[in-house]
Amino acid sequence: MYERDGFVEAEDGTRLFVEGLGRGEPPIVLTDGIGCDGFAWRYLAPRLAERHRVVHWHFRGHGRSGPPHDRERLSIEDLARDLRVVCKHWNVERPVIVAHSMGVQVALEYYHQNPGGVAALVLMCGTFGRITTTFHGTDLLDQMLPGLIRGAQMFPGVARAVWGRVPAALAFRVACAGRELDRDRIQEEDFQRYWEHAALMDPDVFLRMLRRAGEHDARGFLTTVDVPTLVVAAEHDTFTPMALADEMANAIPHAEIEVIDEASHAAPVEQPDRIAERLEDFLASRLGVTAATA
Repeated sequence: MYERDGFVEAEDGTRLFVEGLGRGEPPIVLTDGIGCDGFAWRYLAPRLAERHRVVHWHFRGHGRSGPPHDRERLSIEDLARDLRVVCKHWNVERPVIVAHSMGVQVALEYYHQNPGGVAALVLMCGTFGRITTTFHGTDLLDQMLPGLIRGAQMFPGVARAVWGRVPAALAFRVACAGRELDRDRIQEEDFQRYWEHAALMDPDVFLRMLRRAGEHDARGFLTTVDVPTLVVAAEHDTFTPMALADEMANAIPHAEIEVIDEASHAAPVEQPDRIAERLEDFLASRLGVTAATA
Protein backbone atom coordinates (compact mmCIF):
# COMPACT_ATOMS: atom_id res chain seq x y z
CA MET A 1 0.00 0.00 0.00
CA TYR A 2 1.34 3.42 -0.99
CA GLU A 3 2.46 5.54 1.98
CA ARG A 4 4.41 8.75 2.48
CA ASP A 5 4.64 11.62 4.93
CA GLY A 6 6.17 15.06 5.17
CA PHE A 7 5.73 18.65 6.27
CA VAL A 8 4.27 21.82 4.77
CA GLU A 9 4.63 25.37 6.00
CA ALA A 10 1.54 27.31 7.08
CA GLU A 11 1.05 30.99 6.27
CA ASP A 12 2.77 32.07 9.51
CA GLY A 13 5.63 29.59 9.14
CA THR A 14 4.26 26.87 11.44
CA ARG A 15 5.31 23.39 10.28
CA LEU A 16 2.34 21.09 9.64
CA PHE A 17 2.74 17.33 9.50
CA VAL A 18 0.93 15.43 6.74
CA GLU A 19 0.76 11.72 5.97
CA GLY A 20 -0.69 9.91 2.98
CA LEU A 21 -1.98 6.39 2.48
CA GLY A 22 -3.42 4.50 -0.47
CA ARG A 23 -4.54 5.56 -3.93
CA GLY A 24 -7.84 6.27 -5.64
CA GLU A 25 -10.46 8.92 -6.25
CA PRO A 26 -11.95 10.92 -4.72
CA PRO A 27 -9.20 11.79 -2.23
CA ILE A 28 -10.22 11.76 1.42
CA VAL A 29 -8.79 14.22 3.93
CA LEU A 30 -9.07 13.16 7.59
CA THR A 31 -9.41 16.03 10.06
CA ASP A 32 -9.00 15.40 13.79
CA GLY A 33 -10.66 16.76 16.87
CA ILE A 34 -8.81 18.91 19.37
CA GLY A 35 -6.10 17.11 21.32
CA CYS A 36 -5.87 14.29 18.74
CA ASP A 37 -3.17 13.19 16.33
CA GLY A 38 -5.04 10.42 14.55
CA PHE A 39 -6.81 8.73 17.47
CA ALA A 40 -10.11 8.53 15.57
CA TRP A 41 -8.61 7.14 12.37
CA ARG A 42 -6.47 4.22 13.58
CA TYR A 43 -8.79 1.59 12.10
CA LEU A 44 -10.82 3.66 9.65
CA ALA A 45 -7.88 5.09 7.65
CA PRO A 46 -6.46 1.72 6.46
CA ARG A 47 -9.94 0.57 5.51
CA LEU A 48 -10.59 3.71 3.43
CA ALA A 49 -7.10 3.53 1.88
CA GLU A 50 -8.03 0.23 0.22
CA ARG A 51 -9.96 2.29 -2.34
CA HIS A 52 -8.97 5.93 -1.86
CA ARG A 53 -6.05 8.24 -1.49
CA VAL A 54 -6.25 9.18 2.19
CA VAL A 55 -4.50 12.26 3.58
CA HIS A 56 -4.27 12.94 7.31
CA TRP A 57 -2.79 16.08 8.84
CA HIS A 58 -1.99 17.28 12.36
CA PHE A 59 -3.26 20.61 13.69
CA ARG A 60 -0.66 23.18 14.67
CA GLY A 61 0.60 22.33 18.16
CA HIS A 62 -0.58 18.73 17.79
CA GLY A 63 1.26 15.49 17.13
CA ARG A 64 4.22 15.94 14.80
CA SER A 65 3.24 19.44 13.72
CA GLY A 66 5.26 22.27 15.20
CA PRO A 67 4.08 24.71 17.86
CA PRO A 68 2.23 27.70 16.41
CA HIS A 69 4.54 30.57 15.52
CA ASP A 70 1.74 32.93 16.51
CA ARG A 71 -0.41 31.84 19.45
CA GLU A 72 -3.09 34.26 18.38
CA ARG A 73 -3.63 32.14 15.27
CA LEU A 74 -5.45 29.20 16.82
CA SER A 75 -8.98 29.89 15.60
CA ILE A 76 -11.14 27.57 13.52
CA GLU A 77 -10.62 29.99 10.64
CA ASP A 78 -6.83 29.65 11.05
CA LEU A 79 -7.07 25.85 11.04
CA ALA A 80 -9.18 25.94 7.88
CA ARG A 81 -6.49 28.07 6.23
CA ASP A 82 -3.90 25.52 7.35
CA LEU A 83 -5.98 22.81 5.67
CA ARG A 84 -5.99 24.82 2.46
CA VAL A 85 -2.18 24.93 2.54
CA VAL A 86 -2.09 21.15 3.10
CA CYS A 87 -4.40 20.49 0.15
CA LYS A 88 -2.50 22.88 -2.12
CA HIS A 89 0.94 21.46 -1.40
CA TRP A 90 -0.22 17.85 -1.53
CA ASN A 91 -2.13 18.39 -4.79
CA VAL A 92 -5.45 17.42 -3.27
CA GLU A 93 -8.24 18.87 -5.39
CA ARG A 94 -11.86 18.77 -4.24
CA PRO A 95 -11.43 16.22 -1.45
CA VAL A 96 -14.04 14.47 0.60
CA ILE A 97 -13.36 15.94 4.04
CA VAL A 98 -14.00 13.42 6.80
CA ALA A 99 -13.94 15.17 10.17
CA HIS A 100 -14.37 14.16 13.80
CA SER A 101 -15.37 16.25 16.84
CA MET A 102 -13.94 19.81 16.60
CA GLY A 103 -12.73 18.88 13.12
CA VAL A 104 -16.37 19.20 12.03
CA GLN A 105 -16.12 22.95 12.61
CA VAL A 106 -12.85 23.05 10.65
CA ALA A 107 -14.45 21.16 7.76
CA LEU A 108 -17.46 23.49 7.65
CA GLU A 109 -15.23 26.56 7.81
CA TYR A 110 -13.01 25.16 5.06
CA TYR A 111 -16.08 24.76 2.87
CA HIS A 112 -17.16 28.31 3.74
CA GLN A 113 -13.75 29.64 2.67
CA ASN A 114 -13.48 27.34 -0.40
CA PRO A 115 -16.99 26.43 -1.57
CA GLY A 116 -15.74 25.14 -4.92
CA GLY A 117 -12.93 23.11 -3.40
CA VAL A 118 -14.87 20.33 -1.66
CA ALA A 119 -16.45 17.22 -3.17
CA ALA A 120 -18.36 16.12 -0.05
CA LEU A 121 -18.41 16.42 3.74
CA VAL A 122 -18.61 13.62 6.29
CA LEU A 123 -19.16 15.16 9.72
CA MET A 124 -18.74 12.77 12.66
CA CYS A 125 -19.61 13.29 16.32
CA GLY A 126 -19.33 17.05 16.09
CA THR A 127 -21.38 20.17 15.75
CA PHE A 128 -21.50 23.44 13.85
CA GLY A 129 -19.92 25.55 16.57
CA ARG A 130 -19.88 27.02 20.06
CA ILE A 131 -18.71 23.68 21.44
CA THR A 132 -17.82 25.03 24.87
CA THR A 133 -21.46 25.98 25.42
CA THR A 134 -22.84 22.53 24.58
CA PHE A 135 -20.31 20.16 26.19
CA HIS A 136 -22.38 17.63 28.17
CA GLY A 137 -25.39 19.79 27.38
CA THR A 138 -24.26 22.74 29.55
CA ASP A 139 -22.18 25.93 29.26
CA LEU A 140 -20.08 25.13 32.35
CA LEU A 141 -16.93 24.63 30.27
CA ASP A 142 -17.45 28.02 28.65
CA GLN A 143 -17.65 29.64 32.09
CA MET A 144 -14.52 27.89 33.35
CA LEU A 145 -12.26 28.46 30.33
CA PRO A 146 -11.17 32.08 30.98
CA GLY A 147 -9.88 31.14 34.45
CA LEU A 148 -8.13 28.03 33.16
CA ILE A 149 -6.38 30.02 30.43
CA ARG A 150 -5.24 32.70 32.89
CA GLY A 151 -3.89 30.01 35.21
CA ALA A 152 -2.00 28.27 32.39
CA GLN A 153 -0.43 31.59 31.35
CA MET A 154 0.50 32.71 34.87
CA PHE A 155 1.82 29.36 36.08
CA PRO A 156 2.92 27.40 32.99
CA GLY A 157 5.11 24.96 34.94
CA VAL A 158 2.29 24.06 37.31
CA ALA A 159 -0.16 23.80 34.42
CA ARG A 160 2.09 21.35 32.58
CA ALA A 161 2.62 19.24 35.71
CA VAL A 162 -1.11 19.03 36.48
CA TRP A 163 -2.05 18.57 32.80
CA GLY A 164 -0.21 15.29 32.37
CA ARG A 165 -0.61 13.89 35.85
CA VAL A 166 -3.70 11.66 35.56
CA PRO A 167 -2.67 8.11 34.51
CA ALA A 168 -4.19 6.87 31.26
CA ALA A 169 -5.51 3.68 32.92
CA LEU A 170 -7.41 5.69 35.53
CA ALA A 171 -8.79 8.11 32.93
CA PHE A 172 -9.95 5.15 30.85
CA ARG A 173 -11.82 3.58 33.77
CA VAL A 174 -13.47 6.87 34.66
CA ALA A 175 -14.49 7.51 31.04
CA CYS A 176 -16.02 4.04 30.71
CA ALA A 177 -17.82 4.32 34.03
CA GLY A 178 -19.31 7.63 32.95
CA ARG A 179 -20.30 6.18 29.54
CA GLU A 180 -17.96 8.60 27.77
CA LEU A 181 -16.64 5.49 25.98
CA ASP A 182 -18.14 2.14 24.99
CA ARG A 183 -16.10 -0.27 27.13
CA ASP A 184 -17.19 -3.27 25.04
CA ARG A 185 -15.91 -1.84 21.74
CA ILE A 186 -12.84 0.23 22.54
CA GLN A 187 -9.44 -1.07 23.56
CA GLU A 188 -7.65 0.56 26.48
CA GLU A 189 -4.49 0.86 24.37
CA ASP A 190 -6.40 2.98 21.82
CA PHE A 191 -7.53 5.37 24.51
CA GLN A 192 -4.02 5.39 26.03
CA ARG A 193 -2.59 6.63 22.74
CA TYR A 194 -5.03 9.56 22.75
CA TRP A 195 -4.49 10.35 26.44
CA GLU A 196 -0.72 10.30 26.24
CA HIS A 197 -0.71 12.62 23.23
CA ALA A 198 -3.06 15.09 24.90
CA ALA A 199 -0.93 14.99 28.07
CA LEU A 200 2.15 16.01 26.08
CA MET A 201 0.46 19.02 24.52
CA ASP A 202 1.12 22.57 25.65
CA PRO A 203 -1.94 23.28 27.84
CA ASP A 204 -1.92 26.95 26.83
CA VAL A 205 -2.22 25.99 23.14
CA PHE A 206 -4.97 23.46 23.89
CA LEU A 207 -7.01 25.88 25.99
CA ARG A 208 -6.61 28.80 23.60
CA MET A 209 -7.72 26.63 20.69
CA LEU A 210 -10.68 25.34 22.68
CA ARG A 211 -11.70 28.90 23.53
CA ARG A 212 -11.57 29.92 19.87
CA ALA A 213 -13.62 26.85 18.93
CA GLY A 214 -16.17 28.01 21.48
CA GLU A 215 -16.38 31.36 19.71
CA HIS A 216 -16.79 29.92 16.21
CA ASP A 217 -20.30 29.27 14.89
CA ALA A 218 -21.11 27.96 11.41
CA ARG A 219 -24.86 28.01 12.01
CA GLY A 220 -25.26 31.12 9.85
CA PHE A 221 -23.97 29.46 6.68
CA LEU A 222 -25.17 25.85 7.01
CA THR A 223 -27.96 26.53 4.52
CA THR A 224 -25.35 27.50 1.90
CA VAL A 225 -23.57 24.13 1.99
CA ASP A 226 -24.06 22.80 -1.52
CA VAL A 227 -22.15 19.51 -1.55
CA PRO A 228 -23.23 16.02 -0.51
CA THR A 229 -23.05 15.83 3.28
CA LEU A 230 -23.25 12.89 5.64
CA VAL A 231 -23.71 13.61 9.35
CA VAL A 232 -22.67 10.75 11.61
CA ALA A 233 -24.01 10.87 15.16
CA ALA A 234 -23.37 8.50 18.06
CA GLU A 235 -26.26 7.39 20.24
CA HIS A 236 -24.40 7.90 23.52
CA ASP A 237 -22.22 10.88 22.60
CA THR A 238 -22.08 13.05 25.73
CA PHE A 239 -19.53 15.49 24.28
CA THR A 240 -21.77 16.62 21.43
CA PRO A 241 -25.38 15.67 22.21
CA MET A 242 -27.18 14.00 19.31
CA ALA A 243 -29.75 16.80 19.10
CA LEU A 244 -27.01 19.02 17.68
CA ALA A 245 -26.33 16.51 14.91
CA ASP A 246 -30.05 16.51 14.06
CA GLU A 247 -30.07 20.30 13.95
CA MET A 248 -27.02 20.39 11.68
CA ALA A 249 -28.38 17.74 9.31
CA ASN A 250 -31.74 19.52 9.10
CA ALA A 251 -30.06 22.85 8.29
CA ILE A 252 -27.73 21.58 5.53
CA PRO A 253 -29.70 21.08 2.30
CA HIS A 254 -30.14 17.41 1.37
CA ALA A 255 -27.81 16.19 4.15
CA GLU A 256 -28.09 12.59 5.29
CA ILE A 257 -27.77 11.50 8.92
CA GLU A 258 -26.56 8.16 10.23
CA VAL A 259 -26.92 7.28 13.91
CA ILE A 260 -24.43 4.73 15.24
CA ASP A 261 -26.25 2.70 17.90
CA GLU A 262 -24.54 2.11 21.24
CA ALA A 263 -21.60 4.31 20.23
CA SER A 264 -19.89 7.11 22.14
CA HIS A 265 -17.94 10.16 21.00
CA ALA A 266 -15.20 7.71 19.98
CA ALA A 267 -17.48 5.97 17.45
CA PRO A 268 -14.87 5.84 14.63
CA VAL A 269 -12.63 3.78 16.94
CA GLU A 270 -15.43 1.69 18.42
CA GLN A 271 -17.26 0.81 15.18
CA PRO A 272 -14.93 1.54 12.23
CA ASP A 273 -16.31 -1.18 9.95
CA ARG A 274 -19.88 0.07 10.31
CA ILE A 275 -18.82 3.64 9.61
CA ALA A 276 -16.57 2.72 6.67
CA GLU A 277 -19.38 0.74 5.05
CA ARG A 278 -21.83 3.64 5.46
CA LEU A 279 -19.29 6.11 4.13
CA GLU A 280 -18.65 4.03 1.01
CA ASP A 281 -22.39 3.68 0.42
CA PHE A 282 -22.72 7.45 0.73
CA LEU A 283 -19.92 8.08 -1.78
CA ALA A 284 -21.40 5.56 -4.20
CA SER A 285 -24.88 7.04 -4.07
CA ARG A 286 -23.97 10.73 -3.97
CA LEU A 287 -20.73 10.92 -5.98
CA GLY A 288 -21.07 7.85 -8.17
CA VAL A 289 -17.95 6.22 -6.72
CA THR A 290 -17.81 2.50 -7.53
CA ALA A 291 -15.24 -0.24 -7.17
CA ALA A 292 -14.42 0.13 -10.85
CA THR A 293 -13.61 3.86 -10.59
CA ALA A 294 -12.05 4.01 -7.12
